[in-house]
Amino acid sequence: MTASLKPLAQQTIVVTGASSGIGLATVRMAVGRGARVVMVARDEAALEAEAARLSAEGGRVAVAVADVGDRAAVAAAAQTAVDSFGGFDTWINVAGITIYGELWRVEERDHERLMRTNFWGTVNGSLVAVEHLRGKGGALVNVGSVASDLAFPLQGMYCASKHAVKGFTDALRMELLQDGAPIGVTLVKPASIDTPLPHRARNYMDREPTLPPPLYRPEEVAEAVLHAAVHPRREIYVGGAASALSSLKTVAPGAYDLLAPAISAFERKGEKPRDPAGALHGPKNAGQVRGDYPGPVLRSAYTRAGLNPVTTTLLATGASLAAAVLLGRRR
Repeated sequence: MTASLKPLAQQTIVVTGASSGIGLATVRMAVGRGARVVMVARDEAALEAEAARLSAEGGRVAVAVADVGDRAAVAAAAQTAVDSFGGFDTWINVAGITIYGELWRVEERDHERLMRTNFWGTVNGSLVAVEHLRGKGGALVNVGSVASDLAFPLQGMYCASKHAVKGFTDALRMELLQDGAPIGVTLVKPASIDTPLPHRARNYMDREPTLPPPLYRPEEVAEAVLHAAVHPRREIYVGGAASALSSLKTVAPGAYDLLAPAISAFERKGEKPRDPAGALHGPKNAGQVRGDYPGPVLRSAYTRAGLNPVTTTLLATGASLAAAVLLGRRR
């Protein structure tokens, strides 16, 4: 059964990881476009401050303080949406954290906490959302990463969690299709995004971490996420670099393995770690959409073009023709 989705201004949207970065950018954009929004995160003070600001500007916002790794807390957040707005139409899983350091140096409790947030948080949010949306229809949007397709050193468990998110999302989509549930399921895969993620990470390195260029604006991801809330797509890359790296890994995996360490320049040269503990085990340094990357931060013409229905059709047609030509040559 095909999902029938409302215009954004008629929707109630639940956003996890809503206190900073991509989640906060998505909340602000959704409210600005008329949606009712339930903000979910661990940091109550940051949520309440943002909700007060948005409400003062005419936004319709509710707050649910929850650790997404706790299924009961996620279910309570869904109930907040029911109590505040009568339910929800789209659920967006954004909450995530990372760790910088060689896999063998990272403590087991840190590995487990990352998976509890990134993977189990997505599982909890998705299954709670599906239970609510199965009868009425709606959209589920999971924010993965280019790391859903490939890996890179010094963030090994982060990459593993994003691989797991992709596998879970794909399997859930299949099961919902077989069940005839009218729910659109989209995986969004951003490249490097200028958010506070590196500064909120658990850091085992002896330098402050950064992200490899090119970096894109958090609003580019928010645009893709909200597009999927109305026009479900299987997957959306954010940033041409994400698609290019994924293609390189597919076509030449050995070459990618050799290039990955050079591509992944994770240290801010000369800068000691600011806060090695980060926000892995508790809320900290929330309330900001952007990081402080010193270089250019880009818009993504690639992503914007891909969200255009005409462009998408042309790209799909071109890909089909190319595949047909290759298959014909093999035969």
